[in-house]
Amino acid sequence: MLTTTLWAAQIILALYFLFGGLPKVLGRGIDRWLGFDDIPRPVTILIGVAELAASVALVLPLLLGGFEWTTPLAAVGLAVVTLMATGFHIRAGEWLPGLATTLWAMLAGAVAVGRWDLLATGPSLGADLLVAVIAVLVVAIVVTLVVVFRMPAPSRAEARDAAVRSIEGTHV
Repeated sequence: MLTTTLWAAQIILALYFLFGGLPKVLGRGIDRWLGFDDIPRPVTILIGVAELAASVALVLPLLLGGFEWTTPLAAVGLAVVTLMATGFHIRAGEWLPGLATTLWAMLAGAVAVGRWDLLATGPSLGADLLVAVIAVLVVAIVVTLVVVFRMPAPSRAEARDAAVRSIEGTHV
């Protein structure tokens, strides 16, 4: 059960970050993503390349029947990049996207823990606990994404005004 749950979570993560990394590398469709105007293009490309590489590393063991060590490393990398994105969203006053990126980071962290436990010897979490955590995270991510996509997208001017209000609020 744990192995199946981990593979399902890895495939979900790989697809999400594949389709999230491609626009960053190609530069097409990136205008739909708020916040990337403030990041230099080379940094945006680096983030996209990291997301694409992690997407491949998450499913490499399934495709090649080896390289199991790539999965926990890729999952940890995605968790770090995604938590950094959470900081950008919170700074801009985008609380719901901040929650969504936090949930993605938690899912990546759960995959890292699960795969590391299967590779390493020593203390580990129970398989039933990890399956339950991953199931709850996937449901929370789906609900959050549904809410995010049902909300009207703010214009760039509205987003900048919200960010300015957020920044001014912290200096008072």
